[in-house]
Amino acid sequence: MQIVEFANGTLRFLETIPHQAPERGFVWIYLEREHLDQDLPMLQRAAHVLGGSQLLDVHVKDLGNRAHPARYDYTSVYDLMIFRRLASEAEVQAELGDESHVRAGPLELFRRIRSRAVGFVVFDRLLITVHPGGCYAARLFIERYLADAVQAEGLTAAARSRLPISTADLMVRMLNMMVDSYLELRKDLSNELDQWQQSLLAPSSRGADWSSLMTARNALHSLEDMCEEQQDAVQEWLDTQREQPPQWMGQAELDGLLARARDVVEHIQRVVHHVRRMEQSAETAVQIHFSAVGHRTNEIMRTLTALTAIFLPLNLIVGFFGMNFEFMPAIHNQEGLWWTVGVMATMAIALGLVFWRKRYLARAR
Repeated sequence: MQIVEFANGTLRFLETIPHQAPERGFVWIYLEREHLDQDLPMLQRAAHVLGGSQLLDVHVKDLGNRAHPARYDYTSVYDLMIFRRLASEAEVQAELGDESHVRAGPLELFRRIRSRAVGFVVFDRLLITVHPGGCYAARLFIERYLADAVQAEGLTAAARSRLPISTADLMVRMLNMMVDSYLELRKDLSNELDQWQQSLLAPSSRGADWSSLMTARNALHSLEDMCEEQQDAVQEWLDTQREQPPQWMGQAELDGLLARARDVVEHIQRVVHHVRRMEQSAETAVQIHFSAVGHRTNEIMRTLTALTAIFLPLNLIVGFFGMNFEFMPAIHNQEGLWWTVGVMATMAIALGLVFWRKRYLARAR
């Protein structure tokens, strides 16, 4: 557990929970989910002293649930936000285990899409965040706010202007960073999907890796559902802030907070739109693939039909002269064989030219 106090344009790390929240600031308590049960008594005491109310048991269970979907809930004293951030590469490798060393195949990036639940408990003067172990989100914000630190209790003027002004402001900034990671993922997913489509629609293609395609489709469906849940959660929180703004917050601060929250919702909508577009693109590529396969099959059958039509008259002639009659024209003639061969060759060449002119024997492109 780490305790950070934001007050008067500065921040400092505390060893213990303060007896009261700063008059013009707030306290941020960050802990890892693995230590939630161990630090719960201290966390409840901090919530009671600094926030005015202990956490409900049902909300504590939500914070400890690794697989909890995005959700917003509230009480008369605090708000609860569960959000799912994109898992880092190290977290994905740890989850996949031995599978992470398997040779990368088509649409491999879709198989590696994973998310982690992050919990926020927002009081007026206290913010509690519960992260997975080694969470980069909390570490990045701590490093960002300490980058320009001059002393343990002082920051440069430029750094002060970047500090959050409230618990809700800090939460929205962290949500915005998590959503941006999904926006950055869009380019990689699009490039991999484009390469797969080009490989699938290539003339020399022997088919698609349907197992990878199904994995990618499931990943896109899960990503779409998760983003919609995140959008609903943030939108509900935003509506609550509009209808019941904090009494201590000035109008300018409230406008800035709502603008940041609307920006988060807009970014989530962009992710959802892009995911749906990739789903449609994959479906279209599969339909084009089957249409191309059907077209190539028709070309092959047309060529085979033309060749069969060429040899049908020749089979007729051979069958005619193969009849076991004693007296037949040209049977005992020395030139009969060559006349027959010439007629058969002429018919075959003539039919071949006719079919070629009609493009029945044209090469498929």
